[in-house]
Amino acid sequence: MPISFDLTGKTAIVTGANTGLGQAISVALAQAGADVALVGRSSMAETETAVSAAGGRSLSIQADLSSLEPVDRIISETVAWTGRADILVNNAGIIRRADAIDFSEADWDAVMDVNLKTVFFLSQAFARRLITEGKGGKIVNIASLLSFQGGIRIPSYTASKSGLAGLTRLLACEWAAKGINVNAIAPGYFTTNNTEALRDDPDRNAAILSRIPAGHWGQPEELGGAAVFLASPASDYVHGVVLPVDGGWLAR
Repeated sequence: MPISFDLTGKTAIVTGANTGLGQAISVALAQAGADVALVGRSSMAETETAVSAAGGRSLSIQADLSSLEPVDRIISETVAWTGRADILVNNAGIIRRADAIDFSEADWDAVMDVNLKTVFFLSQAFARRLITEGKGGKIVNIASLLSFQGGIRIPSYTASKSGLAGLTRLLACEWAAKGINVNAIAPGYFTTNNTEALRDDPDRNAAILSRIPAGHWGQPEELGGAAVFLASPASDYVHGVVLPVDGGWLAR
C-alpha cells in the first residue's frame, strides 16, 4: 500500500486553535482533508477563515482549559458535528515568567492546569470513546524544547513540558495495542504570542538566533507537516516519540 498522509473523512480536535501554532496546525490538517474542531477561549474567526480558504470545514468550540469543565463537552460537541473524533491535538498552553526564587503558587498551578492536567483528562476522554467504539486514533501533544532542557525563568512551564513528554510515552505504552498512537511535537523557537517577550528583548533574541542552525525563528506553518504526519496513516507504527521541530537547535 502507498504511504498515505490523507486525512479525508477524519475529524480532528485542535486546542488553542485561535492563533499561532494551533492555527497553523488546524490549517495543515484541513489541507490534508480533515474536518477540524477548533477549541479555544477567544474568537476562532481568523482560523475559521484560514481553514475555509484551505478547502476545509471547521467547528468552533469555546472552552477555557484551565479547568476540567469543558473536557466531555469538547468530545460530545465534536461527535455531534461529524459523528466521529479521530485525532486530538493538545496544543493549548500558557506560560508564566519569573525567577524561580520568586515564582508564585498561583503561576505554578495555572500553568500546570492548562499544560498538563487538562491535557491528560482530555486525552483520557478521547481515548475512552475510541476504545468503547473499538476504533483507533491519533493523539499529538505539543511539547517543547523545554521537554529536553531547563531554560530560565519559566519553572512551571519547564516542569509541565517535561511532564508532557513523560505522559506521551506512558500513554503510548498503554494505548498502542488499542490502536491509539500517542506522540508529541517539540517546537523550537517559533514566532508566537508565547515568545513575544523573548523576541522583544534584543539580547535574548540575538542569543537565540545565534544558536539556531536554520538561522531564523520558526514560522507557525513550518510545524504543519509534522502534525499531519503524526495524525495520518503514515505514522501508524510510530508510538511515544517526541519529535523536535526546532531548526536544528538540539543538534548544536
